[in-house]
Amino acid sequence: MKNQIRFRSLLILALAAWLLIVVTACSSGPKGTYSNDNGSIVLDLQSGGKANLTAMGEVASCTHSISGNQLTLNCKGDAGTTVFTVQDDGSLTGPPGGYMPALRKRK
Repeated sequence: MKNQIRFRSLLILALAAWLLIVVTACSSGPKGTYSNDNGSIVLDLQSGGKANLTAMGEVASCTHSISGNQLTLNCKGDAGTTVFTVQDDGSLTGPPGGYMPALRKRK
């Protein structure tokens, strides 16, 4: 009887730990709308790895993925691929020396 209770307790604990890992993995990383200071560049990160990048009125359809503190944005057309670094404050910075300014989450 004690072994059954111990087994059930371990099973419940393992299930709770797995659920916590899944929820954390699915909710991690940047989400929402980010823009530069003057709003000329807007990045909208959507669920399912989709994104839209708007620069000077032109919208590019993109996909995004996150690995560690790196967000990789793959866009169709001339926008191409950009790798952002997710900063401690949540802002996104483009590659050093690149054209992409820092993007901050909109309120």
